[in-house]
Amino acid sequence: MQSMFHPLVAPVITLVLLILLITRVKLHPFLALILASAFLGVSAGLAPTAVIRSFEKGFGSILSSVGLVVGLGTMLGGLLLESGGADRIANTFIGLGSKRWIPAAICAASLLIGLPHLFDVSFVMLVPLVYAIANRTRSPLLAIGIPMAAGLYVSHGLLPPHPSPTLALAALHADAGRTIFYGLVIAVPMAILSGPVFTSFAMRFLPVTPGEGMFNPGAAAADVSREARPVPPFGLVLATVLLPPVLMMIRTFGRGFAPTGTFAREMLETVGDPIVSLLIAVLFAIWSLGVRSGLSLAQIQKLLGKSVAPGAVVILILGAGGGLKEMLLATHVGDAIAHGAAQWSVSPLLLGWGVAALIRIAIGSATVATATAAGIVAPIAAATPGVNLELLVLAVSSGGLMLSHLNDSGFWLFKEYFRLSVGDTLKTWTLLVSFQSLLALAMIMLLNAVVG
Repeated sequence: MQSMFHPLVAPVITLVLLILLITRVKLHPFLALILASAFLGVSAGLAPTAVIRSFEKGFGSILSSVGLVVGLGTMLGGLLLESGGADRIANTFIGLGSKRWIPAAICAASLLIGLPHLFDVSFVMLVPLVYAIANRTRSPLLAIGIPMAAGLYVSHGLLPPHPSPTLALAALHADAGRTIFYGLVIAVPMAILSGPVFTSFAMRFLPVTPGEGMFNPGAAAADVSREARPVPPFGLVLATVLLPPVLMMIRTFGRGFAPTGTFAREMLETVGDPIVSLLIAVLFAIWSLGVRSGLSLAQIQKLLGKSVAPGAVVILILGAGGGLKEMLLATHVGDAIAHGAAQWSVSPLLLGWGVAALIRIAIGSATVATATAAGIVAPIAAATPGVNLELLVLAVSSGGLMLSHLNDSGFWLFKEYFRLSVGDTLKTWTLLVSFQSLLALAMIMLLNAVVG
């Protein structure tokens, strides 16, 4: 079959089709990605059977690693939240200083709590804590709520095992440990500037009027059910949460001390693999956050099953994004994009961030934006010598944070839980995440100049 379009026109039309299917037709992103991938394959000249095989190959390739990481990550997050470990982290940080340091403390606590779990789930679980702290300290609600959301969103956009950076990591074949290290280098100052610093600016220059405090029956019931159980100590909770990134970074930076082919090197590669490190953390958490907190094995089994449910849709979207990436390769459209990008003289980091940002603004989903952008820039990265793949992962996933507005579920979560008007949500939430995305890009480019 002959291509219906010029190689550089087909992906543009495919992208427009994807946006229209999600925004106008209101099709689920998973189905929209399947149809957009099929259109790309057929329009580029592939036979229908080849389109099916290519999509299946890409879907399976991504889920062979990403699906396991997201599944294990959500299990670890579920244990962290249900055991009271998340409350322990937050309360410990809040108790470290005076009232003026509470925004910084809740931001730091949220950054840690957000590491192993999906943003929406962590946000909903932490909102009752925000209300409690605001009432206890007589602080404005948003003075606590904004830094909490900022800390969670930094983890969401920069640090595996969150779906967006994990997908980009797999699609671009970057090193997990180095990605986490660079992500942490960027995440800490980014959390400070977008958390307490931005909150101070917002509270002073962007007056908003949050509604009255809300009662969360689910959260109250959960608190009552936990009162009879011992809460794990802070050190044990912290060790459990940090176990996966520490193991992955040990693998990355320990390779220079363990020669290839030795038993030490084999153990280093095994234990530091993202899947194995998360599996170790989950098994450790079953004891440290589950059995030790008074949960029976039957309760833990039920909890782990419930924890995976929110990640199921995300896993399907990530797999479909992998199918789109494979379609770009199978149709050789990726080669044409890479050749065209070389003539544009645009940094792959800027291009990856820009493509993800445009898709995010159009359709609202950071996961879909990252999945699509990673597929587009992967052939460019492969054809461009000297590209720092780990920083490209961060550029693509941080582009997916840009300009959250009315088409994003996070926008409505922030609005409804803090009882804001649409205008006030735009002034706080939308401005916050846009600032985070631009700040991440600036720091990525700076870091690239230093390590490149």
